[in-house]
Amino acid sequence: MLAIIFPGQGSQKKGMGESLFDSFPEITAAADDILGYSIKNLCLNDPDSLLAQTDYTQPALYTVNALMWIQYHSSIMSHDTQNVLPDFMAGHSLGEYNALLAAGVFDFKTGLRLVKERGRLMAQARGGAMAAVIGFPEDKIQHLLDAHNFTNLSMANYNSPLQIVLSGSAEDIENAEPVFKAAGVQHFRRLNVSAAFHSPYMKDAAEAYASFAEKFRFEAPRIPVISNVTAAPYRKEDVKSLLAAQIISPVRWTDTIQYLTKYGVTDFKEIGPGKVLMGLLRKIRTEEAEKQKAPDAPSPAAKIEFLHSQTKSAQGMITPQNLGSRAFREEYNLKYAYLAGAMFRGISGKELVIAMGKAGMMGHLGTGGMELSQIESQLIDIQSELKEKPFGVNLLHHYYRPDAEERLVDLYLKYGISYVEAAAYMQMSPALVRYRLTGLRREPDGRIIAAHRVMGKLSRPEVAEAFLSPAPEPIVHKLLEQRKITREQAELSRRMPMADIICAEADSGGHTDGASAYAIFPALGRLRDEMMRKYGYEKQIFLGAAGGIGSPESAAAAFVLGADFILTGSINQCTAEAQTSDLVKDMLQQINVQDTDYAPAGDMFETGAKVQVLKKGVFFPARANKLYDLYRQYDSIEQIDEKTKKRLQEKYFKRNFNEIWQETKSFFLSRDPEQIKIAEKNPKHKMALIFRWYFGYSARAAIEGAESEKLNFQVHTGPALGAFNQWVKGSPLENWRSRHVSKIGEHLMHETAALLNRRFAEMRSE
Repeated sequence: MLAIIFPGQGSQKKGMGESLFDSFPEITAAADDILGYSIKNLCLNDPDSLLAQTDYTQPALYTVNALMWIQYHSSIMSHDTQNVLPDFMAGHSLGEYNALLAAGVFDFKTGLRLVKERGRLMAQARGGAMAAVIGFPEDKIQHLLDAHNFTNLSMANYNSPLQIVLSGSAEDIENAEPVFKAAGVQHFRRLNVSAAFHSPYMKDAAEAYASFAEKFRFEAPRIPVISNVTAAPYRKEDVKSLLAAQIISPVRWTDTIQYLTKYGVTDFKEIGPGKVLMGLLRKIRTEEAEKQKAPDAPSPAAKIEFLHSQTKSAQGMITPQNLGSRAFREEYNLKYAYLAGAMFRGISGKELVIAMGKAGMMGHLGTGGMELSQIESQLIDIQSELKEKPFGVNLLHHYYRPDAEERLVDLYLKYGISYVEAAAYMQMSPALVRYRLTGLRREPDGRIIAAHRVMGKLSRPEVAEAFLSPAPEPIVHKLLEQRKITREQAELSRRMPMADIICAEADSGGHTDGASAYAIFPALGRLRDEMMRKYGYEKQIFLGAAGGIGSPESAAAAFVLGADFILTGSINQCTAEAQTSDLVKDMLQQINVQDTDYAPAGDMFETGAKVQVLKKGVFFPARANKLYDLYRQYDSIEQIDEKTKKRLQEKYFKRNFNEIWQETKSFFLSRDPEQIKIAEKNPKHKMALIFRWYFGYSARAAIEGAESEKLNFQVHTGPALGAFNQWVKGSPLENWRSRHVSKIGEHLMHETAALLNRRFAEMRSE
């Protein structure tokens, strides 16, 4: 886990921010307007030697820290670097304002106005001094203060266990120096400050600041921010009081770092001029303090409570990494319980799958509509790049061509593909059962091990029941007769379900039943539990959520429903990695939640199955539905009236029926000749094949970006992308060229955790 830390006063230096002011002219201009002077001139030139004065130092350092954060955050969103979103934020004294800014508590202008007033009030304070004590732990310092009656001194900064700053009356600071030196302190260094900061001497400034802060509105942190005052996460309702209290309270920096470490932070990044805080971090990690002030390491039970927002000490913080099921993440070796689903015709190709795997998430290769040679080539590349990292491959049920499904399974077994996303299944097929049972074995300790894992992607309870049941006996028996499985595998098949995972797919892009997540997920959850009890399965069957997930709110709802993981689809089609045309991505970037429609599924045309597609700017859904209506109404093309046939050929197909039939005939003769034999005897089937040509043509035109065919584009997508577009509007992710699947996943999980933290905090406070 990563924490971003921001430095405070003392890190400023002439020349800081040199490359930033011109890169962010609007923010620089806003700062000039609020401050009444040129922030760039102050930081780069300091012509009047004001940079060291508190009322100038604080706004300058806040502005430079802010610009450095904006630059860092922009690099995350644009995928230009290896930078990642943090799990926690913290700042030393003034730097805490930058942590709150970065966490979304207030905007840049609000933060600068607060800092400007803070600096003004603190600069007005007079009388008092500060000194750094290096080499003594807190308890020894307190003993010397008590023993020599230095009642006007207090500890102001706990920078490390053996570096503590005293603050108080100038007289006591002066008198304390020989006392500490006589006691053997390593250093007693008086600081060049005008007042006793972070001490009761700042009471008037704190009260005036509290009154000033009342007129501002603050949001709950989107990322946990650790307070200097409490060394615990901020809550929305405490922002004003803690910012005021910070002026008169010690900076508990040692406790802050130890708190973060206790709760899983291993990486720290300092954003600001210099490396003061990284130096303190090294000290904290290496010094042996006689007494630690950080919270005790949480017990396993306490940590579970922490993760589920129940303990007071943890302030209810949820992190992106602990969303979903820990067992699921561990079994599939994932950083986040987040998957990217398959998109047909290789739109979710090797680029997407590799990017997801390298980021600690899992992507699925979309094999529907791809040739075997294309699939094989992509599998080789993915395995070469990801090595042992997990990835999935789509196994689409072939309604018309079971032999094609068999050949796909042959390919997966050849390359040792250990995990498939099984989609469009209404019942178990021999090919899927063969994949599942091949390699099934019993370990010496009695455990049953499946070499091939299956996720059933579904939205109907009867289909879920088939995946949650053992493989159908007739299929198992036939596979055994054909010697495609062993007798042991046939026997073991009775003790395990067809799927290790089921994914409840609500209304989504592509094939959909239009299910409601709030209805289908609880029903499938209870069915899963019932089936596990019925068959006495040894391992938990995981249950994920898909469909309609394109914002933190929808992801949060899925996790609250109990999802072990979430799976996104539509939002990944409008990314740099998606293998569709730039023209389609330009169109998708503009849609809202109402800009999709339902159309017949080309691969299951005769059944009336539906896919959800792009509606805005295209005629495809209207034309596809018209074709299905004609199919239902007539028994042959010849029965259709001449006016309609002319419109179909001129407007829809842009070629005549005979040309389409010859092309269709050539296609099926090389793949499935039986279809042509049926069509030559059955004119309705021939009409269906001709109409199905339009679905292949419209999908290819979209993927290839044929602008002249734009009105016919078939683009599978759902309202989730519209919701995503609205969520990221005005951010670096608004432009699809800056959207990368791994960054979207990380950003969505971070914002979902932040949203849940806010919601639970609000409910607890009522």
